[in-house]
Amino acid sequence: MVRILQIVGTMDRAGAETMVMNLYRAIDREKYQFDFLYFTDKKCDFDKEIENMGGKIFRIIENNPISRMLKTISLLKENSQWETVHCHTLFSNAFHIYAAYVAGIKQRIAHSHNTSDQSKNRYVARIYQKFSRIIQQQYSTHFVACGIAAGKFLFPLKNEVLVIPNSIDIQKFVESSNLNNDYLRNEFKLSSSTKIIVQLGRLNKVKNHVFSLSIIKELINDHADFKYFIIGQGDLQKEILDEVKRQDLENVVVFLGLRTDISELLASADLMLMPSLHEGFPVVLVESQAAGLSALISDTISKEVDLGVGLIHFESLSSSIESWIEKMHYIMNSPDKISENDRVNKLKYKGFDIYENAKLLEKLYSN
Repeated sequence: MVRILQIVGTMDRAGAETMVMNLYRAIDREKYQFDFLYFTDKKCDFDKEIENMGGKIFRIIENNPISRMLKTISLLKENSQWETVHCHTLFSNAFHIYAAYVAGIKQRIAHSHNTSDQSKNRYVARIYQKFSRIIQQQYSTHFVACGIAAGKFLFPLKNEVLVIPNSIDIQKFVESSNLNNDYLRNEFKLSSSTKIIVQLGRLNKVKNHVFSLSIIKELINDHADFKYFIIGQGDLQKEILDEVKRQDLENVVVFLGLRTDISELLASADLMLMPSLHEGFPVVLVESQAAGLSALISDTISKEVDLGVGLIHFESLSSSIESWIEKMHYIMNSPDKISENDRVNKLKYKGFDIYENAKLLEKLYSN
């Protein structure tokens, strides 16, 4: 059995981490086993599942990146079972890739999961990003990205980037969409006329929940019959809760926290809202399309997320709130959707079946 060290920083339920877990579940674990390196001492959402599948979790608690790199070198030298290191930490990949190089790891994979990076100090960020790109492109043996845009963002000088889309178990979401149409309506005793809007993701600045609440406030003023469910957790939870109270939105906004029943939640919604400031290729948009759920998203998100099944709608963050609401009404009242069979075939044809992509990853590791 070949053991691969996944350097992830943390393993909570977020986009990149969910993608790694989807691949972990689908890969042939009689041939390949994942271990994980965290840079946090807190318990993470996927810890139990990782350990149940035979993965080992290692932790380095060090804020200084140079000290962290030195400790990573020591860890890699002490564990000779790893011949592959797979890094998922965007610009921080540089430190881990270089550590793997110094430690003599034969296969060093840099993986891009995003198309942008937010930093308060833009000048320092530009220097850091340039340094990171040079190191990654010099010392990585393989380059992987969730999409073409993500690959160009982190590896602008590399032509050979393996694109492994943020794929899912398509059949699971399709089956759920047929069985769980009333999942949220039953749980919250909502009438059939009430529209269900969901926003799924970390409660942080990038996800732009404050913008969403402005939309929700205006929907109330329009006397719309709806519920808005916020799914996830994060650093801004208290701030968003306070904003809900300040705008007197408690009757229509529901915080669901961290959930594992994502396929059921998507199956029972009428619309997904995602006005993110930027995204790479969110796994949840693949899940929503597999579930047959329409999504209204910001045009700052990569156009690659539209998989051609008529369920993704873009709107500019500079557009008025009224424009967003007008489009939401149009989407939720539009009956035009392609058949389930055509939807599944398109998603598989475009490379979003997790089992096919697990084979791609196995082929990469076999090198």
